Amino acid sequence: PVDMNLNEFQNAANAIRGLAMDAVQKANSGHPGMPMGMADVATVLWKNFLKHNPQNTKWFNRDRFVLSGGHGSMLIYSLLHLAGYDLSLDDLKNFRQWGSKTPGHPEYSDTPGVETTTGPLGQGFANAVGMALAETSLAARFNINNSNIVDHYTYCLVGDGDLQEGISHEAASFAGHHKLNKLIVLYDDNDITIDGATGLSFSEDIEKRFESYGWHVQKVDGHNFEEINKSILAAQSETKKPSIISCKTKIGFGSPNKSGTSDAHGAPLGEDEVKLAKEKLGLPVDKHFFIGPKVLTFMRTQLDDGISANKKWDGIFDQYKKSYPDKALVFEQIMNKDWGSNWKKQFPAFKAGSSVATRKASGAVLNSIAPHIPALMGGSADLTPSNNTLPKGEESFSAENRIGRYIRYGIREHAMGSIMNGMALHGGIIPYSGTFFVFADYMRPAIRMAALMKQQVIYVFTHDSIGLGEDGPTHQPVEHLASLRAMPNLTVIRPADANETVEAWRAALENTNGPTAIVLTRQGLPVLNQEELAPAKNLAYGAYILTEDDNPEIILMASGSEISIALEAKEILNEKGKKVRVVSVPATELFDEQSTTYRKTVLPANLPKVAIEAGASQSWYKYTGSNGTVIGLDRFGASAPYKELYKNLGITSEAVVNAAMEMLP
Repeated sequence: PVDMNLNEFQNAANAIRGLAMDAVQKANSGHPGMPMGMADVATVLWKNFLKHNPQNTKWFNRDRFVLSGGHGSMLIYSLLHLAGYDLSLDDLKNFRQWGSKTPGHPEYSDTPGVETTTGPLGQGFANAVGMALAETSLAARFNINNSNIVDHYTYCLVGDGDLQEGISHEAASFAGHHKLNKLIVLYDDNDITIDGATGLSFSEDIEKRFESYGWHVQKVDGHNFEEINKSILAAQSETKKPSIISCKTKIGFGSPNKSGTSDAHGAPLGEDEVKLAKEKLGLPVDKHFFIGPKVLTFMRTQLDDGISANKKWDGIFDQYKKSYPDKALVFEQIMNKDWGSNWKKQFPAFKAGSSVATRKASGAVLNSIAPHIPALMGGSADLTPSNNTLPKGEESFSAENRIGRYIRYGIREHAMGSIMNGMALHGGIIPYSGTFFVFADYMRPAIRMAALMKQQVIYVFTHDSIGLGEDGPTHQPVEHLASLRAMPNLTVIRPADANETVEAWRAALENTNGPTAIVLTRQGLPVLNQEELAPAKNLAYGAYILTEDDNPEIILMASGSEISIALEAKEILNEKGKKVRVVSVPATELFDEQSTTYRKTVLPANLPKVAIEAGASQSWYKYTGSNGTVIGLDRFGASAPYKELYKNLGITSEAVVNAAMEMLP
């Protein structure tokens, strides 16, 4: 940190306020209040502390900055421009317009320097926890004898809305328990939300709350540059706890009539108020998007600082490669998302004739591959024995054991999902985690964000249907397959047996352009005979012909456990003289990506079709069309042994045969 020239800091902060007001006014849409209120805090952080290189946005050892309150996007856009990123003044003028680099909420990959997509409140906070977790894990595994190739902070700016969301409680508790001391959160404590004063719905003592989580807590005047500076220094010196700095601010700071009110939150201030605010802040009233020449000079010293820090790190890593070539090779692999090819030879194979729950097959896959993929880091939401997500011999990550690659998330599904997003965004880690499929609902907003950002995150969802039996409808996912299949960029794989489960993991590990959900059974499923039926490797096509008679008259298609029902139905129909094709459909997204020719070959339009799945029927009609039917479950389940449930709820080979016979001549 440098000496504080308060006048220069004030000019830079006021430039941010002016840019935020002008961009929102020009777009006639946006949120000026938070950028204006937190401009002082952000200026100190970015000028004095943030270690980053605007010319190399993917430098591995940069500090991460997360704007969790993504509605205040003009704050980060202004900072990125002032710091010298590839974000021009014209980009700022194009705020919230089609195709611009400055969308309404910050979007990962759209804007250089934006570390994560934020907007749904609380998610950025949990992403930051995941980034800090990744830094802590990788530092423990790769830093040797003061060769600190992983050594950076994660800074996160949050507001009252972030801290009201339930996910913030889950993630803050997790971070405090694991003593993630490289995490520093700056809280915009302005007492205002959209509806009005926070007192309408919010009266807790935030400082005491975070103290109870085991955090280092400070409270400062968010408009006092020296206090802000001292508080960040104190947070950096805390080695045992994550830190939160409560910054008392005024929303819309500088606006004479709207500052401190909800009117400043989510709408343009209005041309007259903008002029009054500029007058009060000492900005030229008749100029839009004004940045004083000294402001750019002041803020863009970060360019030289960042390039220098990056070069220094390059030198440290060059020496590291000479001293520890094996470790350096692994580190370069995980940085470049290149795990080599050895892991591809490690997958187990299952013999036909046995009965294996696909959740157990998944556990066997992890046992085989985890030692060969250093980037793989898994966990469970307190369901480890049920999810089979702990590879043999793997240690748990903890405050005392930073090198463990297994994470005990506790019963915190939403935070778990967003923490995994943060880990994936940080780089160096492929995160996976397990819970019951029905609890995908608890983490759905995080799954959606992983899909939106196209991050490689792997979900192990077990107890996938009424097949879990006696736990009943509260735990039996019915609508979840259809629901997740509706989400863009998410690949949902429901394997039919142990060998398809192997291929599901292969597909998930090769899918670097989005998240993958592997949906698995509690109950045992027969391992299909790959010598008599098509091999499981065809899962890569999403759907494939498992078996068929010459000149088939009808197609039976299914996913997961219902493939066995389809095969039973085929035998009965064969006895009745009917010719049948059985199609395994483990992943509709992968099938939809195939060529039109392949899809028409597998599911020709002229053949009637019966789809079978122990879940909501709606996602199957695009395949069955009007000349077909679905044996599904458009109601909630019940509590009973699973075989009775299948029988009483009508998901049986007999029901499939009856449906097929009605369609056949």
